[in-house]
Amino acid sequence: MTLERMAYGHVLSMISPEQAQQIEKLGYGTIWLGGSPPSLSPARELLEATDSICLATGITSIWNTDPAEIAEEFRALEDDFPGRFLLGIGVSHPEAIDEYKSPYDSLVTYLDGLDAGGVPVDRRVIAALGPRMLRLARDRSFGSHPYLVPAAHSAYARKILGPGKFLAPEHTVMLTEDVELARSVGRPFVDQPYLHLQNYSNNLKRLGYTDADIADGGTDELIDALVAHGSVAAVRVQLAAHLGQGADHVAIRVLGDGDIVEVLSQLI
Repeated sequence: MTLERMAYGHVLSMISPEQAQQIEKLGYGTIWLGGSPPSLSPARELLEATDSICLATGITSIWNTDPAEIAEEFRALEDDFPGRFLLGIGVSHPEAIDEYKSPYDSLVTYLDGLDAGGVPVDRRVIAALGPRMLRLARDRSFGSHPYLVPAAHSAYARKILGPGKFLAPEHTVMLTEDVELARSVGRPFVDQPYLHLQNYSNNLKRLGYTDADIADGGTDELIDALVAHGSVAAVRVQLAAHLGQGADHVAIRVLGDGDIVEVLSQLI
């Protein structure tokens, strides 16, 4: 496949075709589409608007999509935009899904459906945090796209994935040297809902954080580990820490009121 293992990608829940074109011109290799849309049509819209940049979903939820239908959409995207689309899938979290049950077994069944629909193993990644899901990502996908993780998780994930598997963590950024401003914006973003979702809180505890670190919106140390802030150079260092711990690629989510494309132009 032609998906580049480059240093930085970009992730957003909502992005316009015009922004996608600007991000492509900056030299970014991948746009990660956040949220859990019920189809791959948002990816198609951005692929049609651009020439070479790759699109990846972060994530397609197994609960509101049918694997056979997603596989059909994948094949159509591959026909029209060969090598430019990567399917990121995940199980979301029990607090958000009424029908949530047996997430591991349900994901295995979904992967079976993708196999039957002709989605190659090396064209899909799993939003894996813990050891069992990371092993599944290793064995049945191109790799993992973990969300809301500090750089320490990249080292943890690489040990389980082993060499040769793709690891593309997301990291949130607020480009400001005003520490209190960064925390005042970053803390509510991290706290609601993520620190109240068991898959994220359990993952942080796995990395050594405690209930006290997570309570009351998270300690400054935790927020600073999850939301990079400071000068351009300082933010680059925090993003690069993932690469130093074994990641192949970092997906950047931008917080704040500034122009997203302008922030990305400074970070590349």
